[in-house]
Amino acid sequence: MEIRETHKNGYTISTDKDKLDISCIHKFLSNEADWSKGIPISTLKTSIENSLNFGLYYNNEQIGYARIISDYSTIAYLGDVFVLEAYRGNGLSKWLMGEIMEHPNLQNLRRWILLTDTADWLYKKFGFKQLPHPELYMEKHNPKVYKAVKN
Repeated sequence: MEIRETHKNGYTISTDKDKLDISCIHKFLSNEADWSKGIPISTLKTSIENSLNFGLYYNNEQIGYARIISDYSTIAYLGDVFVLEAYRGNGLSKWLMGEIMEHPNLQNLRRWILLTDTADWLYKKFGFKQLPHPELYMEKHNPKVYKAVKN
């Protein structure tokens, strides 16, 4: 897939996996994100390898991240979205979401999925809604899985 990059006021959003600062992403996801506390770095690396990644940078330093899991024809799952606290409040998450939603390989999908208990105000701006029929939704969820995995 073609690497995409956009720039604005010293900030960059890039889909280039080689630019990702794995230690920065791991530090945030394993220590600060409720949804992935304790994620082993090997698990993170595998998730990155099998996803469409969006790195957010300021002067080439990683300050944010998001990833998409998709078949690029019918469905996409948006996950691991974050902007480091020191950079929040500058419209960067909105810009990051815009770049994700406008990516040419993610157009005309039947369904987008997102699980979140934070920043729903942001995702609503991009068309995400609460489930209209939650009784149809099923999941198999193991929030303690990373406690059993060795780094």
